[in-house]
Amino acid sequence: MSNIKNFEVHKLENPKYIHPMSFTFEQSGRKRTWEAVKSHDSVAVLLYHTTKNAFLLVKQFRPAVYFATDQKSDGITYELCAGLKDKDLDEFTITSEEIDEECGFKVEPTHIERITSFYTAVGFSGGLQTVFYAEINDDMKIHEGGGLESEEIELYYLPLHEAKKFVFDENKPKTPGLIFSFYWFFQNKLDRKFD
Repeated sequence: MSNIKNFEVHKLENPKYIHPMSFTFEQSGRKRTWEAVKSHDSVAVLLYHTTKNAFLLVKQFRPAVYFATDQKSDGITYELCAGLKDKDLDEFTITSEEIDEECGFKVEPTHIERITSFYTAVGFSGGLQTVFYAEINDDMKIHEGGGLESEEIELYYLPLHEAKKFVFDENKPKTPGLIFSFYWFFQNKLDRKFD
């Protein structure tokens, strides 16, 4: 999937999605400074395909991961279907739109279950991510997915019985939200155990 060439690093000017800043403050009588970025909050959704008995994840190239590994990895990560809360819509509607855009399934907002929210990248961003759950099947498929024209998203079905092993496979870069969502699923949605 990753066919990256001529990777260059540039100073960010006129940012669209994140805004670099620095803070000065006093803590316990000491002056401190801190650098951070302001970013949009986001939604993410754990999709469980009932007839395939599998989770539907997305794989995509993440330039920041590629850069952080000094281009030693391919920069491809395994993630939940997710998107920014950059529209004046409720979280359920945004989540439904992301499922459509990235994965090609039609899930009504009323069929999406809210799990919880938490802060991500607390050392430099502190964006709030709200995580949801939805079940899908082939009858709900409306197109092939893959995201918007500017995105290259690959769909990845992970069989349920492989999920616990997948969590600890360090050769498959993944987000903490994905790991948390699997934990939630096994604690709240499974009526039988898988090894």
